[in-house]
Amino acid sequence: MQSVHIVSAYDEELKYLSKRIAAMGGHAERMVEQAVTALVNADPGLAEKVIRDDAVLDEGQREIDDKAIIIIAKRQPMATDLREIIGAIRISADLERVGDLGKNVAKRVAAVTDGRQPTSLFRGLEALANLALTQLKEVLDVYASRTVDKISFVRDRDDQIDAMYTSLFRELLTYMMEDPRNITPCTHLLFCAKNIERIGDHATNIAETIYYIVTGDQMPADRPKGDKTDKISLSADLTAK
Repeated sequence: MQSVHIVSAYDEELKYLSKRIAAMGGHAERMVEQAVTALVNADPGLAEKVIRDDAVLDEGQREIDDKAIIIIAKRQPMATDLREIIGAIRISADLERVGDLGKNVAKRVAAVTDGRQPTSLFRGLEALANLALTQLKEVLDVYASRTVDKISFVRDRDDQIDAMYTSLFRELLTYMMEDPRNITPCTHLLFCAKNIERIGDHATNIAETIYYIVTGDQMPADRPKGDKTDKISLSADLTAK
């Protein structure tokens, strides 16, 4: 919970940061959801909308940075208040990057549409996106409630996202080996999958920032690193076939 100050304007300034983070979070979620929908449905119009909408997050991050600097200069915050302000700067940067990742997916819609791939691949991308978006929504709920006892689930889900991404990577690699004509579209889908997987990493960053805001301590460093794509080799997959 945020502390209450004698100067009510100070409280309003801190609330402004929280409200802007909530607005940015909702906008980032919509961008990613719409980007994946555009990819699955081959909808270039929706993809263009996502690309344009990225400017909203860029502006939100600038507003939070400017407001945070003014608050620090005027109020000289300490302890929890200072963590709250620095945390807002860090979280807004993560949310801005989530928007960039959604935009990157949208920018590949046209290239993937030119060579439609099996439905199973799009189902895999949808499942990966749903998992990443669920993680992002839940971590933003934690930010609103400051219930840090629920933060451990974020790291667990990040591990699930990494495992699903590794599985999808292997599946896409298999399609590319089966038919060289699949190489270009599957490569674009690989980039899309990686962008979605990175959203989970940013959600985990936000969770760690929230933990620091509330407790003043850093979370333990045993963050899972479940991306196993560096272990996948073409020769191994050919042997398996």
